[in-house]
Amino acid sequence: MSVSMLLRLAWRQSLIRLLLFYAFALGLGLALGEPWWALGLATLALAARAYWRLYRVLRFLDWRKQLRTVDGQGLWAALETLIHRRQTENRRRSRRLVRLLRAYRQAATAMPDGALVIHRRDGRLVWFNKTARHLLGLRYPQSLGEPLADFFAGQTRVRDWLASGQTDEPLLDLPSPADPMVRISLRLIPYSAREWMVVVRDVTKLMRLEQVRRDFVANVSHELRTPLTVVHGYLDMIEPEEHPELAVMVEEMRRQSQRMTQLVEDLLTLSRLEAQESLPEEPLAMAPMLVTLRREAEALSQGRHEVRVLDEAGCDLTGSTKELHSAFSNLVSNAIRYTPTGGRVTIRFEKVAGGGVRLAVQDTGYGIPEQHLPRITERFYRVSTSRSRESGGTGLGLSIVKHVLSLHQARLDVESGVGRGSTFACVFGPARVRMRSQAGDDLEDVS
Repeated sequence: MSVSMLLRLAWRQSLIRLLLFYAFALGLGLALGEPWWALGLATLALAARAYWRLYRVLRFLDWRKQLRTVDGQGLWAALETLIHRRQTENRRRSRRLVRLLRAYRQAATAMPDGALVIHRRDGRLVWFNKTARHLLGLRYPQSLGEPLADFFAGQTRVRDWLASGQTDEPLLDLPSPADPMVRISLRLIPYSAREWMVVVRDVTKLMRLEQVRRDFVANVSHELRTPLTVVHGYLDMIEPEEHPELAVMVEEMRRQSQRMTQLVEDLLTLSRLEAQESLPEEPLAMAPMLVTLRREAEALSQGRHEVRVLDEAGCDLTGSTKELHSAFSNLVSNAIRYTPTGGRVTIRFEKVAGGGVRLAVQDTGYGIPEQHLPRITERFYRVSTSRSRESGGTGLGLSIVKHVLSLHQARLDVESGVGRGSTFACVFGPARVRMRSQAGDDLEDVS
């Protein structure tokens, strides 16, 4: 029976029973000659019965016991029937939730990765699984309520990473608090409005393989230097005027050997950057840096492009002058190489929201198809192989730029479209921005 039908029937039955009860009491009172006393006693009896039924319902609710199925009629019987139904539904729902919770906990316990739930406000532990207990040296239940960052003694970047809430930038290589020989990675995942989930993964084998790869690339690149130097020496000894029949071959060999040398140098640079965890913190004056970038662009362009430099930020940076110059110069040279004759290259240094700055290199070149944008910073990835080789690129420039910016806690933003040109922007946070010195203000206007 539906709830609405049950309530209508209960009201009707209660009203009929109430009228019959008062009619009987009035008839009995008239027979005894005391009708008002009879009606008063009837009302008192009804009130007593109502209070008793109310006490019975409250007692079961207070003791969290389930009401028994009621077979009576009237409003009180309907009320107890509805409470009994709700209690039965809640018990079924609770059992189902308990089964789901147990299944989730079993799944979380069986995960090969560690999982922790922490408060967003202070990073205190709420829950962790068995794998996280082994990887981080946690103890149950003693570690509950402790800040996660406290278990990484001496690792200030863990505290800064948790405070920043960087869900898209995991910490890739950390020593485990339980065993420094074990390398772990941390990833932050939104869990609820007030909690984060931290996924802990053992990356020891991955880091060892990565180190083997780095050593291999560095060693091979270093060993290639000597034979390339020998090849260069012999090629320089061959004069095209003395051997005109070899002129074309010698020129092609020189060009390919120079390209190979540049590739080796880029590989060594990339290996060196990957092996570093930080770079020197130096004041970088941006006004002379922009002047240098303009001169390099004009020298590479040889008058074939319009080069514009706009200094709109009016501030300087903090970081490695050598590495940042290498990254900026790489973007500028790419813009010149991939922009047709008569195009424009704009170097803009400007402020962004939040107190940061960005150096953007914009060109009017061919543009990059959208499907290639997520992969253009990968090693040796080329949008157009033939065009890259013709321009002299090695396919490592943007990888070097990405690593340099990562070491400066910055990022590379790319906007491009076919036929619309490209914009490569190095975005720095407010921690990297510094006031421009008076000496920098007195330098020539680069705009």
